[in-house]
Amino acid sequence: MKIEILGTQCTKCKAQEAIVKEAVAKVGGFFEVKKIDNIETMMSYGVFSTPALVIDGVVKASGKVLSLNEVIELIKR
Repeated sequence: MKIEILGTQCTKCKAQEAIVKEAVAKVGGFFEVKKIDNIETMMSYGVFSTPALVIDGVVKASGKVLSLNEVIELIKR
C-alpha cells in the first residue's frame, strides 16, 4: 500500500505525517509512506488544501488532520 501525505512544512502537515507513521506502526505490514511537498504534484491530485492523505493514488482526505483512529480505519480497508 502506498500512502502519501501531501503538504508543506506547516504544523498541521507535520502532525498528519506523525499520525500516519504511528498508524502504520500500529497496524503492521508493508506500507510505502512518502511526504510530498511539491505544489505541482499536489495540484495533480486536485488538492488545494493541506494536509491531504492519498492512499494508492486516491485522495482520502484534504484540508484537515485526521485522527489516529481515522487513519487506521483508512489503511485497514
